[in-house]
Amino acid sequence: MEYITAVSGMADVIYNILHTTIKTIYPKYYPEEVTRFFCNHHNKEHIMDGIATGNMGVLADGGVIVGTGCFFNNHITGVYVLPHYQGQGCGSQIMDCLEAEISKKYDKAVLDASLPGVYLYEHRGYKTVGHGFFELENDVKLVYEIMEKTFKNN
Repeated sequence: MEYITAVSGMADVIYNILHTTIKTIYPKYYPEEVTRFFCNHHNKEHIMDGIATGNMGVLADGGVIVGTGCFFNNHITGVYVLPHYQGQGCGSQIMDCLEAEISKKYDKAVLDASLPGVYLYEHRGYKTVGHGFFELENDVKLVYEIMEKTFKNN
């Protein structure tokens, strides 16, 4: 598998990865309002903005794009892997690439962890340093973990 920088022609595929993953995985952890919030957040405009920064990439297995990751400064803003490819090291490979880029300029990475991602991040050395909070429709509250990892090479 190869991690490459995303280009605008990949926007539809990235959108599909994000929405397929969110709609398949998130309902196991969150109420419907949270799933809808994340799908609305990861719209095509948001994806094109990520691609435009040059900080969004995709993980390709041959000719098939199976995951995506993005960062801004030292903040990892998203890691998504199609459900069929989860548990095979794809998320870790994406994280390796994001962390390598971030560590060139920063001594630590920060991310906002969804419930399904916390386990992966903890095993990579991330520690919870706080909690974020969003109030959604129907009095639903989204609470997430703010996590950090300090790079040893800096």
